[in-house]
Amino acid sequence: MTIFPNIRNLREDSDKTQTELADYLHVKQTTYSKYELGKINIPVEVFIKLADYYGVSVDYLLGRTGRK
Repeated sequence: MTIFPNIRNLREDSDKTQTELADYLHVKQTTYSKYELGKINIPVEVFIKLADYYGVSVDYLLGRTGRK
């Protein structure tokens, strides 16, 4: 079960791999996988970079709103 399903859904909808996103964020693929699974906390800076990457709000990534 993912803690932040919007992060995974956006990645899959964009046909990106975890490795591609990990490279963009300058982290290892295993770290990115742990972000998606909620096994480790996602730093605020990473949320901001992901929001910018996908053109959505951080609140959307957090699941606080359905509005991108």
